[in-house]
Amino acid sequence: MGQNGTSPTSVAAKGGTKAINSKGPRCIALVGPFQSGKTTLLEAILARTGAIARQGTVDAGTTVGDASKEARHHKMSVEASFATTEFMGDSYTFIDCPGSVEFIHDMRCVLPAVDAAVVVCEADEKKVPQLQLILRELEDQNIPHFLFLNKIDKADKRVRETIALLQPASRVPLLLRQIPIWNGDLIAGFVDLALERAHVYKEGAASEVVDLTGADLDREKDARFTMLERLADHDDELMEQLLEDIQPPRDKVFDDLAKELCERVVCPVLLGAAIRSNGVLRLLKALRHEAPGVQATAERLGVKPGYDAVALVLKTFHTSHGGKMSVVRLLTGEAGDGTTFVTPQSEVGRISGVFTAMGGNFVKRGQAVAGDTVAFGKLELARTGDTLSSGRQARRAVAMATPYPPVLGLAVQARERKDDVKLGQAFTKLTEEDPSLVVEHKAENHEIAIRGQGEMHLRVAVERLAERFAVPVLTRSPTVGYRETIRKPITIRGRHKKQSGGHGQFGDVVLEIKPLPRSAGFKFEDRITGGVVPRNYIPAVEEGVRDALKSGPLGFPVVDLEVALIDGSYHSVDSSDMAFRIAGRIAINDGLPDCQPVLLEPIHLVEIVCPNEATARMNAILSGRRGHILGFDTRDGWEGWDIVRAQMAEAEIGDLIVEVRSATAGVGSFTYKFDHMAELAGRAAEQIVAARKAAA
Repeated sequence: MGQNGTSPTSVAAKGGTKAINSKGPRCIALVGPFQSGKTTLLEAILARTGAIARQGTVDAGTTVGDASKEARHHKMSVEASFATTEFMGDSYTFIDCPGSVEFIHDMRCVLPAVDAAVVVCEADEKKVPQLQLILRELEDQNIPHFLFLNKIDKADKRVRETIALLQPASRVPLLLRQIPIWNGDLIAGFVDLALERAHVYKEGAASEVVDLTGADLDREKDARFTMLERLADHDDELMEQLLEDIQPPRDKVFDDLAKELCERVVCPVLLGAAIRSNGVLRLLKALRHEAPGVQATAERLGVKPGYDAVALVLKTFHTSHGGKMSVVRLLTGEAGDGTTFVTPQSEVGRISGVFTAMGGNFVKRGQAVAGDTVAFGKLELARTGDTLSSGRQARRAVAMATPYPPVLGLAVQARERKDDVKLGQAFTKLTEEDPSLVVEHKAENHEIAIRGQGEMHLRVAVERLAERFAVPVLTRSPTVGYRETIRKPITIRGRHKKQSGGHGQFGDVVLEIKPLPRSAGFKFEDRITGGVVPRNYIPAVEEGVRDALKSGPLGFPVVDLEVALIDGSYHSVDSSDMAFRIAGRIAINDGLPDCQPVLLEPIHLVEIVCPNEATARMNAILSGRRGHILGFDTRDGWEGWDIVRAQMAEAEIGDLIVEVRSATAGVGSFTYKFDHMAELAGRAAEQIVAARKAAA
């Protein structure tokens, strides 16, 4: 159903006829840098194909895409959005993918199952690094893709200059399919180099075909020959025709365009302005004639045609009324209400309804066939990324998008204690919808932290907890894993004696405490001789020691020390496990303050990836955060990118990503892993200890 309750209808160009569907239902991803106009392009496509009555806008919050409250509030895509329509008799599902690097995992999950992608971008030099991230993902996953040069009505560069600007971001040659028609400094239309036909834009309507004359005709001939030369790099027959000055048949040109797109040796470039619906019809026709179908996609994923239905789960939604919805691309076979599927974990589930996704709405439909992108209702065991099969046995995974490691964390707790159980359930649903979110439980301090890809990513997660799952939460920075250790050995007695009528309590131990080398952990040794402490009480002494080491004199867990039980005494009636456990704890609590306790902070190895023009800025950021720079190198396979390596305290890593993204136009990122613990002294240590005691 359309946004205004209308059903998707087939729309053809003027004079067009309904064609026989030869490639099955198609699935196309709309990808590109943040704020490049993907959601607007989806809206223009839906309006042009009759799926909606009128084109909405992002600013007004009236688009089919960006249907969630969070997306409309922030005026940006925060999750993949699906919409199905028809064009000239063929069914198409378009997936509007987020452009921000913080939400890129949704794009990575859907890409394996799409037939082609449309990369929406503009002539903005600042967005070239973002474009490179998107194109690299498409190239690595072998996805055929077009480039839609959007906002062409506002371009301040010539198209050839723009192509030269964008080409370094792509390892595949950008093939200019259209050239603009200029009216003074304004673009009035375009020339299709394959069709050799000129079109003048009409606001909100199909463009008008006009004759080419004069300079425009000369420009078209030069540009067309350049396009054919590029195609001839992979077609010997076409090369011979060009060398012999033979004009190739138009069908031959279109066949080559489709073939070389599918082989991913070219990336055709089309022009347009989505907000005005300019260039949308030509884009749709290019997709119809040149983009591969589901058979080619299934073959790329290693799925052979058969009787069993095979589907890839692209996205999971938890709806308020329909429950869990698993959006899938059906690669082979058919599926309907009641079809049973097997997950990769050999778990069996039965579909409760098949639905068409249209933004935030799910409309029940009939049987789905190979190529359809639909939602399966209440397939509770299915997870995003799963390969589902209607056969008796689980299939191997045809694709797997592993989330990038998280770069920012927030400690979270329910605003009201009565919501603690509800919060746990919300976390489960939240991470099902967004697998790039990680929930960590720290038993040491009973802290729950969510970790993700950046500030906005976590902000949206917190908003969803409150809005979608009705669990308002309080947030703060996660606790840093400080520890403490000792510098000086000591021998200390711990005695617990209590008499209150009847059996009393008596435990007496003498402990030798001494430091161990860094990262040695904790060691307990029994050196009792002569039975002064019975063997059955010695484990209780160790338990008491371990209890005391959970929080030392500075307020943190104590590590890297050895405790030896060397002497003690007992009472034949009043001694017990509990008494000796308490005695061990008393000895540690009394002895540690005299062992010269010192604070330890965790040090991590950090690797930052960034465009090389930002490398000097990265060095400055690391130095300003007490980082010890180890060096930098070029990023393998990434032209114009560097890797900067450093050692950095965990406390300084907390919001590092905010500065990294600010210095790299939103594309820089990093990974880190624990390396060692290091002593921290002076004013910094005093402040940390004081804060810990105040919190306690």
